Amino acid sequence: MNRMPNDRPPPSQTMRVGAAILGNALEFYDFTVYAAFATWLAKAFFPAANPSTSLLLAVATFGVGFVVRPLGGILIGAYADRFGRRPAMTLTIWLMALGSGMIGLLPTYEQIGVLAPILLVFARLLQGFSAGGEMGPATTYLLESAPPHRKAFFGSWQLASQNMGSVISALVGLLLALLITPGATDSWGWRVPFLLGILIAPVGYYIRRNLDETMDAEEAHGSIGGVLSDVLANHWQKILLCILLISGATITQYFFLYTATYAINTLHYDQSWSMAASLAIAVSGMVFSLVGGALADKYGVKVIAVVPRLIVTLLLYPALHLVISSGSPLVLLIVAASLMAIHAMSSGAGIILIPMIFPSAVRTSGLSIAYALGVTIFGGTAQIVFTWIIAATGDKLSWVWYVIIMSVLSALATLAIRVPEMRRSEPQEAKPAAALAGASS
Repeated sequence: MNRMPNDRPPPSQTMRVGAAILGNALEFYDFTVYAAFATWLAKAFFPAANPSTSLLLAVATFGVGFVVRPLGGILIGAYADRFGRRPAMTLTIWLMALGSGMIGLLPTYEQIGVLAPILLVFARLLQGFSAGGEMGPATTYLLESAPPHRKAFFGSWQLASQNMGSVISALVGLLLALLITPGATDSWGWRVPFLLGILIAPVGYYIRRNLDETMDAEEAHGSIGGVLSDVLANHWQKILLCILLISGATITQYFFLYTATYAINTLHYDQSWSMAASLAIAVSGMVFSLVGGALADKYGVKVIAVVPRLIVTLLLYPALHLVISSGSPLVLLIVAASLMAIHAMSSGAGIILIPMIFPSAVRTSGLSIAYALGVTIFGGTAQIVFTWIIAATGDKLSWVWYVIIMSVLSALATLAIRVPEMRRSEPQEAKPAAALAGASS
């Protein structure tokens, strides 16, 4: 790739990466805002005599969004390897906005009965399909846009932009807590963050429509079926290891996303403190994901993916014990943000390790399939498992052991992954989308 004298990316490259980051942040805002407002969705769509039952149904519906993530990852990932990263990222934008808009506009259970939760499930399925397809093309685009010596830093923007979406979600929740009464939030305020998510379509499409393409059309398979046949037949061992790598990371990530629900329902803190904690966690994750990427470029991707993972695993139980024994929401905020910083460094490096081990022709598919399956199996069930463990044991700390065990497994899988050297000719100079379309037609 052409370099400027100071070896910094040219402005056009920076704009391309910025477009991928912002679009990804908006996508994950739409998908994760559900977790922050699970308590209110439970009341609106799953009224029950026992609040724990109502909440369990709501977080189960959050998990429904993960059911179709592998399908989105498989189909949109293969589409991106066949026709390009840009059209795949544009498609996911529209699907996510549709799902978010549905949730914001749906009548409640009180208004239309059982049809309300059924439609909510359908909206989550749309969001899940989109989220499953978004991550692979966006991450691959970041990797293929990066200078050879800054691949991990560029790739770490994937997780940073996910946390950016959580920052937006937490800010919206905090503003609602400060500006309107709890009764108003119960009545109509919970709809606001989902209605804001509709903006993802025009904004996302605008910032992505002029992206240049990074896929090498000469290496692309002739069909989507060819892509899937190659990745599943020749790279399934890599996919299995990557699923295990993702397991501990995604469970820990949803451990942090669960903070707002945990603070309100288990620790009985008020809404403003729980949203403030979510905001602090998201900001910490956004910043330290990039720190992890920068350190990975300097010390090695596997080193930074494993060492912080083991540190946060050792600290989880004593840190949560401190939170509960203190009874202070401020302690919750500080401890959670600190743990998130260590976790984010590991995940910022780990997320880029996956596409680096796949060849260009199946890079998006390999990443998409492994990530979608890992997040579906482990992330999609995390909040259900957390809620069930706490309810079954009556122990506010019991759920932490699940996070610890899976984090250890994740570190072992990371150590087992062999990282080949990517050819220095990759990525090639980004190609105009029109030229790529002509080559692949």
